[in-house]
Amino acid sequence: MDAPPAVFRVADAWRGAWMGPSLFRRGGATLHYVGPADTDAAGIALPGVLLPGFTDHHVHLQLHPADALEPLAAGGLSRVIDLGGDPDVLAVLAEPDPFAAALEFAGAFLTAPGGYPSDRAWAPAGSVREVSSADDAELAVAEQVAAGASRIKIALHADAGPVWSDDLLAEVVAEVRAAGLPVVAHVEGAGQAQRAIVAGVDVLAHAPFSEALPSELVAQAVAQGQRWVSTLAVHEHAERTIATANVRAFRDAGGELLYGTDLGNGDQPLGLNPAELEELVHAGLDETAVLRALVGGFGRGRWKKRVTWMPGRPTAITDLAGAVSLGVGDLEAAGR
Repeated sequence: MDAPPAVFRVADAWRGAWMGPSLFRRGGATLHYVGPADTDAAGIALPGVLLPGFTDHHVHLQLHPADALEPLAAGGLSRVIDLGGDPDVLAVLAEPDPFAAALEFAGAFLTAPGGYPSDRAWAPAGSVREVSSADDAELAVAEQVAAGASRIKIALHADAGPVWSDDLLAEVVAEVRAAGLPVVAHVEGAGQAQRAIVAGVDVLAHAPFSEALPSELVAQAVAQGQRWVSTLAVHEHAERTIATANVRAFRDAGGELLYGTDLGNGDQPLGLNPAELEELVHAGLDETAVLRALVGGFGRGRWKKRVTWMPGRPTAITDLAGAVSLGVGDLEAAGR
């Protein structure tokens, strides 16, 4: 149920830049920016500062307890995107819950027969869909769409088993396009990032970590509008060094980075990950760039259903790990 309309006055808010004292109006499940607020402006005074809802763009919820979405909200995340799991299980988890982070999902990994991660013990039952032909690709995509997938995840991991031919890769991407969804790719192994870029994949699930990419290829990815999910902290030193260098080159060329942790891979907190925030700083991102990565790249971000609250404006990037996600209908509880 939507909360009643109300006007709120905050000391500061971030909408691509810090706005200073601001007024917001709640309408239904959405918070609308009204404009600057004088010190004596009418409205419910909220302590702290408001920001758009934060997103982790790469998680695997089935590798955590079924009730993980509430702790994720308490840990500062308004939305998470699952990039590989049983679509039927994820469809149930994605049912709206006013106390939890919102969930969007890709459904099962689409991969070549015998390809990654079909042989991985950690892959839950139903989380891998092998695709052997163009007709099979059409059916596999339709299965994920029917379950409620908002994007399709493909696997191109040449170091862990077979991968599709260029022709079949193009067919798979075409089927996802025909369904009106973006394509997210796990790329690993020599030449796989290049194949994903040439095929027109929309998002790389990890900043490339197998090899340093040539500047011409990075420029092509940027020109196509491809986005990369960071996941820097999940790597060991050698791969992290490669991924960080690629991120620097990508951003220098104008590329858009998305915050993501690969939650479920190793021991990670349920919420914003200070280690990932630190790696973003190490990769050269300033506060504005990190916040844009957290809100999905758009300066004004998401102000629907859930928003981010902090007790004060962050003085360091790692302060963001103290953020809390609040339902728009629960703003009166800010700071309690």
